[in-house]
Amino acid sequence: MDVTVSAHAAALWVGLNLILLLVLSVLVVRQRRRHGVALGDADIPRLTQAVRAFGNATEYVPAGLIAIAVLVMAGAPPMVVHAVGLTLFVGRVVHAIGLSLSGGASLPRAAGVLLTWIAYILGGVALLFYAIP
Repeated sequence: MDVTVSAHAAALWVGLNLILLLVLSVLVVRQRRRHGVALGDADIPRLTQAVRAFGNATEYVPAGLIAIAVLVMAGAPPMVVHAVGLTLFVGRVVHAIGLSLSGGASLPRAAGVLLTWIAYILGGVALLFYAIP
């Protein structure tokens, strides 16, 4: 297996997730500036939602990216890397949109969590498969 092709696939998903984290961070900063809040959320719902959208992504994205990187190092084909990367990225985007639109339960939030968990399952199973020489 050509690791270079898998590495390019990984670069796509790592890059997109980094941009997603940056966008979510900028949304937090915008809300902080809009409301004059330097620390915490001051019980401002929009700021709370922005902070949680960013925080939730920072809780889930790193483990997914580690899984992608290790899959490449273990020799997984690009399609496996793309399957995990696409599912993780779409899940995180959908979840962030759902959380940004509503602080309560919503279909996009639920779908985003489900997709993220599916990415974790795909990544975990693939890592176990490629762990066996």
